[in-house]
Amino acid sequence: MSSLTNKQILLGVTGGIAAYKSAELIRRLQDQGANVRVIMTAAAQEFITPLTLQALSGNPVHTTLLDPEAEAGMGHIELARWADLLLVAPASADFIARLVTGKGDDLLTTVCLATAAPICLAPAMNQGMWHSPATQDNLARLSQRKIVCLGPAEGSQACGDVGPGRMLEPTELADLTARQFVRGELSGKSVVITAGPTREAIDPVRYISNHSSGKMGYALAQAAIEAGARVTLISGPTNLAPPERCHYIGVESAQDMYDASMQALSDCDLFIAAAAVADYRPANAAEQKIKKTGQDTMTIEMVKNPDIVTAVAAHQPRPMTVGFAAETQDVVSYARGKLERKNLDVVIANDVSQAGIGFNSDDNAVTIVWPGSEETLSQRSKSQLARELIERLAEKLNA
Repeated sequence: MSSLTNKQILLGVTGGIAAYKSAELIRRLQDQGANVRVIMTAAAQEFITPLTLQALSGNPVHTTLLDPEAEAGMGHIELARWADLLLVAPASADFIARLVTGKGDDLLTTVCLATAAPICLAPAMNQGMWHSPATQDNLARLSQRKIVCLGPAEGSQACGDVGPGRMLEPTELADLTARQFVRGELSGKSVVITAGPTREAIDPVRYISNHSSGKMGYALAQAAIEAGARVTLISGPTNLAPPERCHYIGVESAQDMYDASMQALSDCDLFIAAAAVADYRPANAAEQKIKKTGQDTMTIEMVKNPDIVTAVAAHQPRPMTVGFAAETQDVVSYARGKLERKNLDVVIANDVSQAGIGFNSDDNAVTIVWPGSEETLSQRSKSQLARELIERLAEKLNA
């Protein structure tokens, strides 16, 4: 499986003759499984039309900073949150200079300022402009901000010069983009992740469950795989396809998830309890379907389910143990109480009452609660958020 499978790549196209290569680049990114959206600067539209890139990407091309058709007219924020990675190809010398100074006077520069996603540049310019001390200084400053430069290549240029400054070929750029998602922070580590809801049977056709989609847990599994870990994903019922290259264990009930989790701890370095596990289950599940009676009410006796994350945190040898707290009020306070009460290393908390980041959404915003500190990560796609969480957890684990 390519590292671009299901990734959301935002392609920025700036002015330059190399803009014609952006059309093929869209195809090469899609060949590796990426979903591509495009932002074009005004100068880029002088070289290639938005209609061409719209037809190739299958998505509307964005050219305007304040888009009245976007949600609340804030298209740049929507795009910034959507992207797993922002690739600017071609990146002109002028764009690079404006990016260094923090300009936000068009859609592309504004998205660069607003996004939390990684940014890659594929420079394309005359060899003299590439060699200019100003350009080299600008690239050095962007590198300090962890903005990655892909290329350029050397060869003949449209102006007749020969030297460095050509944009890399689309196939190579697509491969280099895919490599940005392959990291080694968890190389050699074993990670166990629980995801999704559990179902607690009332009778053979009815159950008690919750609204969890499993999206966050599955995104964490994919991010851990990309970080080099051996991943076991223990999942309740979802509509999601498990990531390739993980050991998948499907379960139904909280007891099933508990049993699978305990069995997976023999070689576990990091345990992430992202599942929304039912706290209680019916004391006795009926063997046959319960029929409606003349009574207006029905009472079901409930008993506690085993507490998976507490049991993991008490296990010897003990893995680094991460809990999740989906709350509707006093989020940080409840998360810190959970951290201390269950002897966890970290709790990742979110407010599921907020529109756009609750159950079943594609975005999330969380507060990471460590002993003695906390860090808030603002709203972004769950896949992007998962990579940031894995980076932070890997740093703590390796320390």
